Amino acid sequence: MTVTAESQGFKQFFEKRILLGQPLTTELTAILLVYFVQGILGLARLAVSFFLKDDLGLSPAEVAALTGIASLPWTIKPLFGFLSDGLPIGGYRRRPYLILSGLMGTAAWLVLATLVHTAWLATAMILLSSLSVAISDVIVDSLVVERARQESQVEAGTLQSLCWGASAAGGLLTAYLGGLLLEQTSTLVVFAVTATFPLIVSVVAWLITEEPVDQQSNIQTVWSQVKQLQAAFSQRAIWMPALFLFLWQSTPSADSAFFFFTTNDLGFEPEFLGRVRLVSSLAALIGIAIFQRFLKAVPFRTIFAWSTVLAALGGMTTLLLVTHANRTLGIDDQWFSLGDSAILTVMGQIAFMPVLVLSARLCPAGVEATLFSLLMSIFNLAGLISHELGALLTHWFHVTETDFENLWLLVTITNVTTLLPLPLLFLLPSASASSEDELTVAGDAAGEEDLGAEDEVAPAPALTS
Repeated sequence: MTVTAESQGFKQFFEKRILLGQPLTTELTAILLVYFVQGILGLARLAVSFFLKDDLGLSPAEVAALTGIASLPWTIKPLFGFLSDGLPIGGYRRRPYLILSGLMGTAAWLVLATLVHTAWLATAMILLSSLSVAISDVIVDSLVVERARQESQVEAGTLQSLCWGASAAGGLLTAYLGGLLLEQTSTLVVFAVTATFPLIVSVVAWLITEEPVDQQSNIQTVWSQVKQLQAAFSQRAIWMPALFLFLWQSTPSADSAFFFFTTNDLGFEPEFLGRVRLVSSLAALIGIAIFQRFLKAVPFRTIFAWSTVLAALGGMTTLLLVTHANRTLGIDDQWFSLGDSAILTVMGQIAFMPVLVLSARLCPAGVEATLFSLLMSIFNLAGLISHELGALLTHWFHVTETDFENLWLLVTITNVTTLLPLPLLFLLPSASASSEDELTVAGDAAGEEDLGAEDEVAPAPALTS
C-alpha cells in the first residue's frame, strides 16, 4: 500500500515537474524517445569527420562538399509530409513511416561500420542516415502538431518544449561521450553502436495511437495543403523574409577546413573535441536563455543586424588560433579553442533564435506545420549552398590536409561575407518576437498597400524544425 502511494506520488511529481503537467502516457514516452534518439545520434558526428579524413583520406574541400550533400534530405522535408499524408502504408500515415525510418538508419550505420571503403559509398550511407532522421523528424513533428492543437491556452507550447528538451538531452549526453568513445575505440565501433539507436524509433512507433485512414481523402487533403502553401508563399510578407533568411544562411563556411586544422596542425584528439562539443552545447543553451530573457522585445531587424556584425567580428578571433598568435599572447591552444567556441556559439544561437520565431510567426493558420517545414527546408538548402561554396573556396585557396598557409584568408572571407545580406534588412518585418502586431515588411510602408484582412499573417502555435 505504501509502495503504491509512493509510486503514485513519484508519478505525480514527475508529471508536474519534468513533463510540465503533461500526463505520462505510452504515446508521450514514444514521442519523446524519438526526439531523444535524434539528439543522441550526435554520438557519431566526430566519428564521421575522422572517418572521412583519416580512413578514406579525403581532402578538406571534399569533406565540405560531402557534408553539403548529406543535408539534401533536409531541404525537401515537406515532401515527406506530403508522402505521409497522401500515401498511407497499410492504411496508416505515421507509424509505418517511423518504422521504416528507423530501419533505414540502422542499415546505413551498419553498412558504414562494415562495408564502406570508398567515398561514393560513404556519401550514399551518410545520405541514407540523414534521410532516416529527416523522415522521422517530419513524422514526429506532425504527431506533435496534431496533439498540440488539443492543448489549452495555458498549456500552449508545453509539448514542443518537452520535445526540444528531449532532443537537447540526447545531444548533451553524447556531446562529450562521442569524442571519448572514439578515442578509446575506433570509428567503426562508434558506427556500430550508433546503429542500435534508430531501432528504438522502429520499436516505439508501435506505441503511437493512430486510426486507419481513407486513401482518397488523404490525397485531397494533400492537394488542398499544396494550394494553401502556394497561396501563403505568394504573400510578400512571407517570401521576402524567407529570401533574406536564405541569403543570410547561404554565405560560405570554413568548418571542414578548420576541422582539419585543429586535428592535423594543432593535434586536437577526439576526447578534447568532445569537450569542445559539450561546451558548445551548453553555450547554445545559454544563448537561448539570453534571447528569451533579454532580446524577445528587440525588433527582428535590429537583432539580425547586431548579431550578424558581432558574430562576424567574433569569428575574426579565430585568426589568432589559425596564425598561432594566441601562443604569442600566452594562451594555450586548447583553452583558446574552448573559450572561442563558447563565445561564438552563444552569439550564433542568439542569431538563430529569431529565425525560428520569425519563421513560425510567418505561418498562416491552417498550414502552420507544413509551411514552417518549408521555411526550414529553404534554410537548410541555404546551409547546403554554404557548405558547397566553402568547399569551392577551400579548393581555390589550396587549403589541404597539410597546407594551411591560406586558411587565414579563407576564414577572413567566410566571416566578411556574412555581412553581405545586411543591406537587405528591409526585407524583414519591423516587429519583434514578443510583438503582437501584424508582421509587415518595409516595402508596405514605402508606398505599397498593406496586407488585407484575407492576407493577415497569424503566429504559428508550434515551433517544429
